[in-house]
Amino acid sequence: MPVKRVLRAAGPGAATALVALVTLVSCASGPAKSTQHKHGASGPTPRAVRLPPVHAGFDYQIGGAYRPPSGVGIVSRDRTATPAPGLYNICYVNAFQVQPGEERDWPADLLLRDAHGKAVVDRDWDEALLDIGTPDKRERVAARVGRWIDGCADKGFDAVEPDNYDSYTRSHHLLSADDATAFITLLSARAHARHLAIGQKNTAELAGVRERTGLDFAVAEECGEYDECGTYAKAFHDRVVVIEYTDSGLRKARARYGKRLSIVRRDVDVSTPGSADYVRRTR
Repeated sequence: MPVKRVLRAAGPGAATALVALVTLVSCASGPAKSTQHKHGASGPTPRAVRLPPVHAGFDYQIGGAYRPPSGVGIVSRDRTATPAPGLYNICYVNAFQVQPGEERDWPADLLLRDAHGKAVVDRDWDEALLDIGTPDKRERVAARVGRWIDGCADKGFDAVEPDNYDSYTRSHHLLSADDATAFITLLSARAHARHLAIGQKNTAELAGVRERTGLDFAVAEECGEYDECGTYAKAFHDRVVVIEYTDSGLRKARARYGKRLSIVRRDVDVSTPGSADYVRRTR
């Protein structure tokens, strides 16, 4: 599993009947085609969701928005930013953990706590984990994150990227993969109801259940470096955007998947042009 490398820029539950049945339409190039997500015979009217194009130029801008370079067709930006005109726009949301300093914005009982009542924290990023361990808490957290998803739709984004799907692996066994998939299923239903596609962020070990959870594409950090790109490519029919943070990772990803997936090399801070550490390469 890749190590979390990026400085995320934005912060914030068994599976329900709101399971989105996804029909992916493969395309080798050109604009993304829409698909329809059905929520059951007695559920809402099917809604069109526009999927990201396959093997398009990609830029990862969650550390700050800027004018996309020539050749870019897909861009991912933080939920506080605005979409890039004329491109396929993915909206970044920190959905499973809390941004540093924002713990008081959440009800105390929605922060995951250990046996001593202490909040469980992802030490790499100083982010408290959200408690998605019961159906009631999942619903409450999803309602809050859902408002951010609504905001992405209102701004004109095409898709949403909920980060930290794998936070259960950092929960000291207080949360499970089942908790994570049940929660992401709620977010998928909310995104599809707002005509947004939804991406699986990392978590290659759960790629095999993406149809059950309603996920449409993947956003994979360092899958070249960690030999995971094939897992995402198989599960999502090559509808995968890849971010590598090293030259070796970029070379590995391009060697096997350069003609199939959308791949970019960024700096670990995902900084903007003009910054001393800014890096963006595609080869």
